[in-house]
Amino acid sequence: MLAVAVISLQSCNAGQAKSNGNEIIAKSTPVETVAQTKSTEGEGGTVKLTKAKFLAEVWDYENSPKEWKFKGTKPALIDFYADWCAPCRTAAPILEELSKEYAGKVTIYKIDTEVERELAAVFGIQGIPAFLYIPKEGKPSMTSGIARTKEDTKKMFRENIENMLLTANN
Repeated sequence: MLAVAVISLQSCNAGQAKSNGNEIIAKSTPVETVAQTKSTEGEGGTVKLTKAKFLAEVWDYENSPKEWKFKGTKPALIDFYADWCAPCRTAAPILEELSKEYAGKVTIYKIDTEVERELAAVFGIQGIPAFLYIPKEGKPSMTSGIARTKEDTKKMFRENIENMLLTANN
């Protein structure tokens, strides 16, 4: 008997949870999670973004709409989420934990797509969770969905943080 292990990604589209079957690679879509928000930089913790805070700390797309100009001082990950999204609720505590693990190295933000609809529209969010990985230098990359298990999801985030954010800044 042949046993095959397959990692599938899970995301919400149009308000419904969806499994992408046998996909191994994340789709290109931004993601957010619902985590307990903290803004104490030294301790870590996810940081909730409003439009005003996004314009001040991440990218002022109103004054620079055609050119990405990251305003942050360290790499960042933005989680685009909604409270009703089950995969978002799965990702939230994982991102909260990773925000503490990577405190001082990476800032993990979150954007509620139901509240900050303009921010979701700026990035063309059509499915959640969606995640925007922002290196200190260079262009951001988007992924969407989570892995089938919490352990695989945490591993996915760690690998993406290491490969997209930290090694890009060494």
